[in-house]
Amino acid sequence: MEFRTEVVINEFPFNIEPCEEILFVGSCFADAIGQRFRDEAFPVIVNPYGVMYNPASILHTLQRLAATGVSPRVAFLTLGTNHVYRLKETGEIVDNCEKRPAALFQEEELSVEQCADYLRQSVDMLRQLNPDVHIVFTVSPIRYRKYGYHESQLSKATLLLAANAVCTNGSATYFPAYEIVMDELRDYRFYAADMLHPSSQTVEYIWERLVDSYFSPAAKTYLDEWRPLKQALKHKPFNADSPEYQAFHEQTINKLAEFKKKYPHLTI
Repeated sequence: MEFRTEVVINEFPFNIEPCEEILFVGSCFADAIGQRFRDEAFPVIVNPYGVMYNPASILHTLQRLAATGVSPRVAFLTLGTNHVYRLKETGEIVDNCEKRPAALFQEEELSVEQCADYLRQSVDMLRQLNPDVHIVFTVSPIRYRKYGYHESQLSKATLLLAANAVCTNGSATYFPAYEIVMDELRDYRFYAADMLHPSSQTVEYIWERLVDSYFSPAAKTYLDEWRPLKQALKHKPFNADSPEYQAFHEQTINKLAEFKKKYPHLTI
């Protein structure tokens, strides 16, 4: 008997390699997954201009990044909502209201077509930075209580349709983080205390599914080799001055030096 529905993840046209530079832009869910890559010493860039929730703001981040010369081979774009805020004075979509009075802004909902257009522009922007880039869209499973739960679902549906429209022609791929949480982990024990954000256990499960789907054999070997060294580096001694710890510390530093020779892009 099957007691849960497991999301099938389609085969992807590329693999993530050891210590590969990866860009994460989007909602706070992008922050959570990006941090897991940081924990494994990947040289990741995560929301360099702050958390971005909607497709227009994600595009704004990529436009700012273009001037810095960043050119990742892999980019994850995580969509949170189709709601945007326009500054009434100029009509521009703002990425952060910066605690200014709400009366200065007008809230709008982007249509599927508008969201898809911003996503296509984002794809084009990333391809200008690196023609060989692999772009992965995800939709954040975090629900927006302030919209109402039905309205939050409508927002997610808009994003899912827009991402699907862009992925259909092969411009990008889609990783089903949203579906994994909604269908595989449909239990409140997989949520944080606010019952809206995924718990750390949920993030870890999605990380494992992502590793299974995207990581090359070499990258999986890297994780296995890095794990004991990472644990050794985090070790907190009872007595840092003891001869035993000093020997352990020196041995760990030597192992790290050898590890860096094998993986020169290690970020530690």
